[in-house]
Amino acid sequence: MTIQRSITLGLMLLAALYAGAAGAQMEDARAIVERDDGASYYAGDDGRSAARMLIEDGNGNRQQRQFTLLRKDVSDGGDQRYLVVFSRPADIRGTVFRVEKHVGADDDRWLYLPALDLVKRIAAGDKRTSFVGSHFFYEDISGRGLDEDNHRLVETTDAHYIIESTPKAPDEVAFARYRTWIDRESFLPMKTEYQRESGEVYRRMEVTRVETIDGYPTGTEVRMSDLDSGGYTITQFRFSQYDVGLPDDIFSERSLRNPPRRWLRRSE
Repeated sequence: MTIQRSITLGLMLLAALYAGAAGAQMEDARAIVERDDGASYYAGDDGRSAARMLIEDGNGNRQQRQFTLLRKDVSDGGDQRYLVVFSRPADIRGTVFRVEKHVGADDDRWLYLPALDLVKRIAAGDKRTSFVGSHFFYEDISGRGLDEDNHRLVETTDAHYIIESTPKAPDEVAFARYRTWIDRESFLPMKTEYQRESGEVYRRMEVTRVETIDGYPTGTEVRMSDLDSGGYTITQFRFSQYDVGLPDDIFSERSLRNPPRRWLRRSE
């Protein structure tokens, strides 16, 4: 065997090993992200939580929102239904947000505005706009589809898996990539940083409190920061419950104008 041929074969072997390692890393990243998604959005077969949003803009002006969130899984790890009913402040009392989450397709979203008696459909292109004046987006409520991004494991620390995700359709989103710090025990996403093409971080989500509820680790306080304006929103979840037994019919169009009062009250 000539020296040149030996070098060529050696390079081919290295390339094959590198490709195999990269493929295994991609598989590991996908598995981690799937467990993260399950821990974040699929705890129990359904769930209910009261929530309070504390909103502060870059000038120090403050607002509050209070609502109840209901969620039911259509299938484990698959489609879901959400209903968010606002109770405070008075000017948005009775506002209702409804989501039909579809895996592998655009979600269906509707917003009922009681002051106008108007049901507004949230277009797919609007899902990354502000959710009722907060620093969260509509998309943040039900989550981003796993298959919308490519995922790569960039680092493993003692406490976290750090995953970098890049959008498959970059023209449809404002970010170039985002990194998520996933807790190695609970698989909850403890921090997510959204980056521009330059690498500048302009938006950050942090879970600042975790509690175990009905056996499920649950983020009960989440902060979303707009690093450009200096504004932020803190969402506090209270009285959370899982496997409540929510019926299918409360997630219907009728519930936009007539929310299911019985299921909005927490069980004792």
